[in-house]
Amino acid sequence: MLYAVLFEDDPACAPDIRARHMPAHLSFLAAHSAEVQAAGPLLPGPQGSAGGLWIVEAATIAEVEALVQGDPFWPTGLRKSVQIRPWQKVFPPDAFTLEVGR
Repeated sequence: MLYAVLFEDDPACAPDIRARHMPAHLSFLAAHSAEVQAAGPLLPGPQGSAGGLWIVEAATIAEVEALVQGDPFWPTGLRKSVQIRPWQKVFPPDAFTLEVGR
């Protein structure tokens, strides 16, 4: 099953937290690329950083929760909240593909 994972950043978090932990975060995502089908930051609004979004393939929400808690960003205080919702891909009907730079 697919899940949408929506992260909200804590605006009170030190601004350098993301930069300091980004290499470990990206390594974690690469190591879990079979489960994390897509990932990226939400574009910042007037208040600054917004958070992030993952599309995860897993059997249960508990598996997704464990994945989220294993992310090096999780214990840093960067994330204010996380929402995990079952998600169904309907378009396009073929394989999940992202093209960058279109």
